Amino acid sequence: MSSLILHHYEGSPFSEKMRLIFGAKNITWQSVIVPSLMPKPDVMALTGGYRRTPFLQVGGDIYCDTALMCKLVDQVAPQTPLYPAALSGLAEILAQWADSALFWTAVPYTIQPISIPHMFPGVDANFMKAFATDRAAMTPNMTRPTIADAAVQVKTYLARLDNLLHDGRAFLLGGAPCIADFSTVQSLWFMRRSPPIGALVDAYPAVLAWYQRMVAFGHGSFTEITSAGAIAIAAAATGFAPTAVMADGGFAEGDTLNVTPTDYAHDAVSGRLVGLTADEVVVERVDARAGTVRVHFPRIGFQLRG
Repeated sequence: MSSLILHHYEGSPFSEKMRLIFGAKNITWQSVIVPSLMPKPDVMALTGGYRRTPFLQVGGDIYCDTALMCKLVDQVAPQTPLYPAALSGLAEILAQWADSALFWTAVPYTIQPISIPHMFPGVDANFMKAFATDRAAMTPNMTRPTIADAAVQVKTYLARLDNLLHDGRAFLLGGAPCIADFSTVQSLWFMRRSPPIGALVDAYPAVLAWYQRMVAFGHGSFTEITSAGAIAIAAAATGFAPTAVMADGGFAEGDTLNVTPTDYAHDAVSGRLVGLTADEVVVERVDARAGTVRVHFPRIGFQLRG
């Protein structure tokens, strides 16, 4: 398999989730830094419209959403499995809570006026206005909790995690980290980027000790390449990951399909259907610079329309 190429930026929580997984699995990978705000022309060349960060590239295969990316990484590097058989189902349910309920409480709560000097040092008012506009466009119908409500919710979640860890276990579901740990730690990592907000974690000793164990994994070993270099790698690819279209999936191989996130950033990606299972949908598309690429999405959290 070609090298794993992570398209990310430093302050992205879901990117930190992937970086820590790379560290825990001691993976060597390639890093492409993408813009945090639109426009993202090089991202669009590879994904066909998917704008969320991060995404993972392997040659001409583009993997969107960390739920799918983590499955791929576990196949590539099965040591320290993210989905251990003994925790089948439980780890993924806890991870889904962390990627949604915890994330959409902790992250908006962290981005409040007291955090701006810490999280966006040196930026001007124009950038903050552009940032607010960009994120509002991603979540046009989302009702966010007030700062007061979010404070209560964050503390409740931290208390629940502390209770889970109170028996001295090293990680959320036992003696080794799993997908639940990495999905959870990303939101706490984001909170800790703002010291006034991140200090909340200090009141929960078991959570703090767990957090320190998690971030100690680091990010593995990586080299930096440009987005133009990543596009060239896609254009030069001569094969793709094997795919199949299930017979009872409602679509046939070769159908033109639109794939759209259902939670936020509702940007559709259109392409020719080449893969469809209960876990994954894959569309093939052609870009003037990237050539023929195949874009992969998980089934949960995405809508398929012909």
